[in-house]
Amino acid sequence: MLDLLAEISGCVHWVQAVGWCNNIAWNVGPLTARQYQLAIERYEWNKLQSFKSIVPMVHLSWNLARNIKVSDPKLFELIKNCLLRTIRQCALILEFVKSKGVEVRFHGRGKNEASHYCGQCEIEVFNVLFIREQEKRHVVHCMDCARKQAPGLEGFVCLEEYRMSELIEVFDHFVLQPVVIWETHDQGHRMGRETNDVSSGGEERLATPS
Repeated sequence: MLDLLAEISGCVHWVQAVGWCNNIAWNVGPLTARQYQLAIERYEWNKLQSFKSIVPMVHLSWNLARNIKVSDPKLFELIKNCLLRTIRQCALILEFVKSKGVEVRFHGRGKNEASHYCGQCEIEVFNVLFIREQEKRHVVHCMDCARKQAPGLEGFVCLEEYRMSELIEVFDHFVLQPVVIWETHDQGHRMGRETNDVSSGGEERLATPS
């Protein structure tokens, strides 16, 4: 038997089984500016509360920038801002690491590789990973937790998953897409009006179907 329940954002809920069961929950939602903003706000709140976010929003945002075209100006602005903040944070971390004389090794990222979380505070760790062996396991740390253990990052290996040039290229290629509004004229011809938020100074031009 399968039960499907859809909830709005911010809905407080709990699940209780009356017997043995498998519980699988999928985090899905409409791709809208409102949904994205709420997700980012909850993500940041979870970090303040030292609570692990199920959805790695930074990793998700970069995947959105790589794989979809956004025509909603508000959603575009939110995602672009997240990318910009991430690039800035990565640049500052790399600069700090190099100032401590620690070598940054390029590690790359495998296809479908899971997102990384800090083994201490459980926040998402994107791009720059601080690795230290603990109990014969290589554990990922965020920079804050790494510095708490070793202010000079002694004993840590610093790995980079993406080159800064790659991130900047994705950032530059993620642009607001025009909206095409198709109109049917009396002669039966279809003509599209392509607009990029004209009210805010964007451009508008006509397009014809191929």
